[in-house]
Amino acid sequence: MGFRRERRYIGAEMAETAPDATPVRNPRVLVVDDERSIVDFLRLGLQYEGFQVQTAPDGQAALRLISEFKPHVVVLDVMMPKLDGLAVAEAIRGNKDTGVIILSAKDEVADRIKGLEVGADDYLVKPFDFGELLARIRAVMRRRNPNAGPQLQVQDIVMDESSREVHREGRAIELSAREFDLLRLLMMHPNQVLARDRILDQVWGYNFFGDANNVEVYVRYLRQKLGDEKHQLIQTVRGVGYRLKA
Repeated sequence: MGFRRERRYIGAEMAETAPDATPVRNPRVLVVDDERSIVDFLRLGLQYEGFQVQTAPDGQAALRLISEFKPHVVVLDVMMPKLDGLAVAEAIRGNKDTGVIILSAKDEVADRIKGLEVGADDYLVKPFDFGELLARIRAVMRRRNPNAGPQLQVQDIVMDESSREVHREGRAIELSAREFDLLRLLMMHPNQVLARDRILDQVWGYNFFGDANNVEVYVRYLRQKLGDEKHQLIQTVRGVGYRLKA
């Protein structure tokens, strides 16, 4: 297997967790690889992080999608059928708005040099860490298209995921790391009821041994900071969990 899983991206409910908050900007990533397990893992992980994601199994399909989808970043394997990744990178090297990250099992220095010479912005070797790939994607986006950073907006709340800043009605909201992660999860699923156990898993982590009272406490913190004293924004669904009203 050419990657390392992080548990926070894997679970029975992940197929339903593509972000559906209204984005202020819509960063797009095209994942090109003929290994289905990697494609599925990256698609779910990147969607969870707020990206629009399309996938392609080979270089020819990738070139068609690049023209139609206009991705900000292409994550590209080298060894693929029909047209390899180096040929794809070379074909789009003149596109100023699309960055390329090669993600390949070919780890020789000569392979990396060749990838960069044909136009790739970065080169990451499999097996890889998802967090490192995510950081590299965002770095390439900042260099190529600084206005494409991932942001979420629900009602009058705007969240910038890159800077981890939150504003409501233009007013900056100071949040702790845990409060930010909780609000982010709610904003990615507006109008959906999120069970307390699911919130614990995705915000506190699968190895957390506390109970659902932690969720209740941090929801109270969020309501106070967002000025939601009447619970019209973050609503309690008794016996189940919470939803963010959009």
